[in-house]
Amino acid sequence: MPDTALRRHCHGLHIWIKQILLCGLLALPQPCFASEARADPHHICDRAADQASRSSGVPLEVLLAITRTETGRRRNGQTQPWPWTVNMEGHGLWFQSRAEALAYATRHQAGGATRFDIGCFQINYHWHGAAFASLDAMFDPDTNARYAAAFLTRLQGELGSWDAAAGAYHSRRPEHATNYLARYHQQLAALDTPATIDTAPVADPRPADRPNRFPLLQSGAAASAHHGSLVPRLTGGARALFRHM
Repeated sequence: MPDTALRRHCHGLHIWIKQILLCGLLALPQPCFASEARADPHHICDRAADQASRSSGVPLEVLLAITRTETGRRRNGQTQPWPWTVNMEGHGLWFQSRAEALAYATRHQAGGATRFDIGCFQINYHWHGAAFASLDAMFDPDTNARYAAAFLTRLQGELGSWDAAAGAYHSRRPEHATNYLARYHQQLAALDTPATIDTAPVADPRPADRPNRFPLLQSGAAASAHHGSLVPRLTGGARALFRHM
């Protein structure tokens, strides 16, 4: 290669390497969940539900209906789940980002609040927070969904059906479970067309024999057996209303 061409080639390679390094440096400060911000949040819970269904054996439609019952809001004529949802002691809020939802929950936890629900499947901090490494971990959609699936599996084994498990997921009180199941069945019926959901692409599905990593849900553990609900029991069976933040 002539000297001039070689110099041009090396100069171009040098610029290319600098660009690669610059992109890497710019990416370093980004939070670990930066990819979630780029994704459409309306699909995050469905994809987490799909992963959890594959690893746990819980029917996908059960998880999809529950996440919509717990966090759903209307968009383009459909009810779609929202991952950055917090129900703080009966007051439900949709946040625009995970960081905002986490900051809100952290602030109230520091002030003494314990009865609040987090994420795609509205895991209750008071009853189930000890199973997670942190509040941030509770907001992780995949972790949130796997815990919900493990809890539903335990309830189904105890009660004998996925319908009964879905009712007890909300409350052990029959009147509250019945009201919840009515909303759950509405969401279940709305899932009868593939266009309703978007679970693809799903990368790196977890193996079906994935071990239960939640000590509170392991056989024989003193978990919340007497507290079947993952959400607060509202007096009179009332349902919390959500508003945007």
